[in-house]
Amino acid sequence: MEILDTIKGTYIRSMLKEGKRQDLRALDQFRDIKLRAGVIEHAEGSAQADVGDTRVVVGIKMMPDEAMPDTPDQGNLITNAELLQLAYEDYEPGPPSPESVELARVVDRGIRAANCIDLASLVLEDKKVWSIFIDIYVLNYGGNLFDASYLAAMAALLSAKVPHYSDGAADHRRRDTSLKINGIVASTTFGKIDGRLLLDMDLNEERIADTRLTIATDGESIRAMQKGLSGAVTIGEAEQMIGESLVQHKRLKSIIERAAKE
Repeated sequence: MEILDTIKGTYIRSMLKEGKRQDLRALDQFRDIKLRAGVIEHAEGSAQADVGDTRVVVGIKMMPDEAMPDTPDQGNLITNAELLQLAYEDYEPGPPSPESVELARVVDRGIRAANCIDLASLVLEDKKVWSIFIDIYVLNYGGNLFDASYLAAMAALLSAKVPHYSDGAADHRRRDTSLKINGIVASTTFGKIDGRLLLDMDLNEERIADTRLTIATDGESIRAMQKGLSGAVTIGEAEQMIGESLVQHKRLKSIIERAAKE
């Protein structure tokens, strides 16, 4: 496997010297994106995102809960990520891995910072609020989990229905109204290999990347950024990636909205 990975890495680097990628995509081009909402019947909202070979499913669950002491006038948002063992040969069962914690935090941070969910609308009564759980399940890891997870999370939230609430309990068989969403955030993740910037790295590209930068935006402002790996980017490269993320957001938003309506 190590010899095969070395051969693949050498081939990718040789292609990049000519400004090309192994799958013939442009350097600033996503793989094929497929997004479908409503894939889990008993969830309040759900969606499956396929970005190339990467497949992620997100489920939304809402439960009556106590308000947090520091935010008594807001509902709660909890994001979790699980890298299923079947998704990749290196994933193992057990407690959350650093990779799963990072994925959950990055998705949570962008959604929270963009105020996508109107948390004030989740207050039920005195000290009682809805807790929204965004559960991310990685079914197949083919590179770039961040962008796939954002797509699935936002489509799931847009399609989510709020359960009926009465006498301190939720009736999950009755879902009355849509969840109030203020805006749509999406991310674009770039890698850097031998000085070349690549959008939406596949698994082979990620294995040899020098650095990685994920940028979450609502189309108007940058809401979150996360750098990975040990390499660095210049100010000019960061500005280039930010500009491209704002351009890409328009298309990603359209994909999310279309999936939520179907």
